[in-house]
Amino acid sequence: MPKPRADFDDLRSLEFRDPDEVLDEDKLYTIYEIGRLLQGLDPEAELDVETENVLMDWAIPWMLNNAEAFVFAEPAADDEPGYYGLA
Repeated sequence: MPKPRADFDDLRSLEFRDPDEVLDEDKLYTIYEIGRLLQGLDPEAELDVETENVLMDWAIPWMLNNAEAFVFAEPAADDEPGYYGLA
């Protein structure tokens, strides 16, 4: 349900960083690790499923919007995630 703007004391601009500001050019990451990095977390941080899902809601559109900046490596097995890095 929408809330009145006046209910919030701290309104900030929505800012997205460029991929090269988030990722190391010499590494490949899973989508889960990229989601953590976008939030300033350690890429290996343990998170609960609900939090992980919220991070994916942010990471996937960010990656699609910046698709030209990424390369993709096939996963080692069908049940593992792929890896993404800077193009």
